[in-house]
Amino acid sequence: MHTDDFRRLFVGFVMIDTLLAMRWLDRKWHKVVEKKLTEVGDEPYSRMIVHGGNDISLREANSDARKDRIKQVTKVVFLLNITKVGDYACYYADILVAVDIPEGITIICDLSFAYCSSLKDIKFPKSLTKIGDFSFGGCFSLEQVDLLHTKVQELGQRAFYGCTSLREMKVPSSLQKFGINVFVRCVKLVHSDINIRDSNAVVAYLRSK
Repeated sequence: MHTDDFRRLFVGFVMIDTLLAMRWLDRKWHKVVEKKLTEVGDEPYSRMIVHGGNDISLREANSDARKDRIKQVTKVVFLLNITKVGDYACYYADILVAVDIPEGITIICDLSFAYCSSLKDIKFPKSLTKIGDFSFGGCFSLEQVDLLHTKVQELGQRAFYGCTSLREMKVPSSLQKFGINVFVRCVKLVHSDINIRDSNAVVAYLRSK
């Protein structure tokens, strides 16, 4: 075998080893990222939650360990290239005051921000198309929701259930599907002459504002 053949063979082995190493590192990186997506960090990051599209189970969301940690969260940071906020992502983050949901996110899943009782300010992205069931249920401090600039087509069941401070709601013309009891117990929002269980009446009322 000539020297050039040995050189080509050596280069080939090096390239294969490099590709295998890169794939291994890529898998390890994704595992680390997936773990961080729904993890509330320890000190000194206990006041920050980094999460993504991964859903959290009801059992995990209700675990004492997670509740103890998430009750310290005052800021939400979203990783890049995320298209949804997963189920129970910020469930019971009850000292969280504001959240800025970035462009690219199209869905806020079920109970994502449920019982964030101090939440007052939410910035929704233009890309948003759906708000899931009970997504903001129990957000007692929420006073205004502006979806006018978004592409929202659906509000899930009880999406804003029990938002007792909610005074103003702006919805886009793209809104088509409306779950039951979306605004039940939103006593400052819906006037007494509106049947809050009649989705068509509520949509018509909101669009008239």
